[in-house]
Amino acid sequence: MDYEIVEGQHSDEAEIVALLPRLADFSVPEHRAPEELWHGDRDLVQAWAAGNRSDVRVAIARRAGNVCGVAVVSARKELLSGEASAHLEILAIDAEAEGLGIGTALLKEADKMALSLGAGSLSLHVFSNNHRARALYARNGFTDEISRYFKKLQVN
Repeated sequence: MDYEIVEGQHSDEAEIVALLPRLADFSVPEHRAPEELWHGDRDLVQAWAAGNRSDVRVAIARRAGNVCGVAVVSARKELLSGEASAHLEILAIDAEAEGLGIGTALLKEADKMALSLGAGSLSLHVFSNNHRARALYARNGFTDEISRYFKKLQVN
């Protein structure tokens, strides 16, 4: 293993933000601009780095001194039960670091971060055609629970 998983620091903000376009590194649906998939996450990271999100935990993977992966977890109530839960807001791995087990290691760290927030469960969102991510999540114990449908409306 030539990487380490450590707690993210506010000073890691720029390197974390640089990884966010990886969240759109799949066949993005036609009606979406790739940037839509990560601009909100950028805002979240910036708010955390500014010290404005005490409900957020960040773990990073470092390889050769550089950030090559990130997991961001936030506390939130579980959608249906209302119980204490957490949400995996971001899981992004640098393309050159794929296949090294970093995604799995960061998911294990995400579990720990969720527990530290008092969560009894961890949720995430993933596009149905992001097969690589879906396979990773399934291998790590996540189950597909809800499908979200989207329809663009035509303004007359």
